Amino acid sequence: MISVVIPIYNEQEILLLLHREVSHAMRQIDESWEVVYVNDGSRDSSLDILRNLQAEDPHVVVVELSRNWGHMGALWAGMQSALGEAVVLMDGDLQDPPQVIPKLVAAWRGGAQVVSAVRRSRQESRKLLGLLFPLFYRILGALSDFPIPLNSGIFGLLDRQALDSINELRERNRYLPGLRAWIGYRTAIVYYDRQDRVGGEGKLTFLSRIKYATDAITSFSYKPLRLTFVLGGLSFLGSVALAISGLISHNQSLLYAMFATMALLFCCGFTCLGILGEYLGRVYDEVRRRPLSVINRIYRSDALYHQLNAAPGRRKGTIENAFPTA
Repeated sequence: MISVVIPIYNEQEILLLLHREVSHAMRQIDESWEVVYVNDGSRDSSLDILRNLQAEDPHVVVVELSRNWGHMGALWAGMQSALGEAVVLMDGDLQDPPQVIPKLVAAWRGGAQVVSAVRRSRQESRKLLGLLFPLFYRILGALSDFPIPLNSGIFGLLDRQALDSINELRERNRYLPGLRAWIGYRTAIVYYDRQDRVGGEGKLTFLSRIKYATDAITSFSYKPLRLTFVLGGLSFLGSVALAISGLISHNQSLLYAMFATMALLFCCGFTCLGILGEYLGRVYDEVRRRPLSVINRIYRSDALYHQLNAAPGRRKGTIENAFPTA
């Protein structure tokens, strides 16, 4: 079976089109398949639409989370719930074109255990994001202590062994493209052209994108910490030099320059504290070991429901059959 995992948050405008496109792509693959929609606490009618799709199409699985947990939390729930021997991960805004899925599956059949979809080009109506994304990838490429395919998001495929390896990881602050590269299985790359949103507004806020970028850097780089050490040493040397200059000079302009330089050094110090705080906060998250999300219910067809509960090693009684037969 091939599984497609798609997190959904307030996407009522495009859900029917999304499912039609995904179903069309999956019918081109000579495998049984399921599409796992993870409702991440949507406040619109997305859950009702998904429930109706699940009633009409036995390929549809609906994972209902207890509240909104964010993009990574929804992905994690879908990765835990998927049954497939290969699992495709993609966003629910149709920027990741479903027509690329058969190419991902073909690369998997060719022997790859991890298939990364890398953006060859990007259409982005939000001009600021169009400028920031290339800048982020350049920064990540310069800072990362581990080689990560750039211009790659969550869109891609993991086979069961690779998926289980990532599911076994318990870190909370995740950057999935980095984890795909870190686990080290046979990897293939499929290039595609990323589209603009089909409808509605983007659901990820600017601050959530900043957090995701920070997670990417702090998860795969110690260089910001090393930078604080360098800045601390330079600040110390600068402070000593200014103190000596102030003692031996009565030049007024030099005193003003000293105060300005001291203010700059204080800013460097607070920047270092901020970087240390980011790493310390992530350590605190890991120590608590809370799950990335909490699943309220999972709705499957009868056939998939019995297949799941019969599978060895899976917990029993955790899946609700939404429409049981008599």
